[in-house]
Amino acid sequence: MRISELGATTGVPVATLKYYLREGLLHAGEARGATQADYDATHVRRVRLVRALTGTVGLSLQQARTILQLVDDPGDDLYETLGCAVSALPPATTEPDPDDPDPYPLAREAMERLGWRVHPTYAGMAQLEQALAAASDAGLPMSDERLEAYARSLHDIARYDLDRLPGDDPAASVEYTVLGTALYEPVVLALRRLAHHEIAGRMLHPDAD
Repeated sequence: MRISELGATTGVPVATLKYYLREGLLHAGEARGATQADYDATHVRRVRLVRALTGTVGLSLQQARTILQLVDDPGDDLYETLGCAVSALPPATTEPDPDDPDPYPLAREAMERLGWRVHPTYAGMAQLEQALAAASDAGLPMSDERLEAYARSLHDIARYDLDRLPGDDPAASVEYTVLGTALYEPVVLALRRLAHHEIAGRMLHPDAD
């Protein structure tokens, strides 16, 4: 297909597609002349991925480029690559102080209690540290019982997700993990709020239809 057809298929303006090409976010088509090229299903897939990352997920072009580079070259250690890809997603965290032997004490204690093996400087550790500190500062610290209850449910969700990882295709695995994390986390949060609403209704208005 020509670039105009690629635009019609993806719903992305031709000017934007040309910008993606110039920035290296979209690979070149097969040349058909000095000013024309053909594009195929791989270009459609890439354009939709770029749009998801920069639109729905809200990444900057530089953040999207980091993830796309991991998709194009996942390397030999898929575990490490997936960690790098997810770490590029919001919310942004600051790098830990290299001279601090224990940068995330609250998160470390939580992981030790749960028996989870995680890298001590993984982005999720910084996010958990901030969340636990905020809860404590607000006078509603996370109890051990609540931590364990939340962790059980979320571990099951993570297991469900990763059991469906297309592990035979590293590039597809990076896409699946990044988009699944970014797009499904809001679903998890919304379902939790709806569950609160439903259970509260049953508790406080048991006779309501």
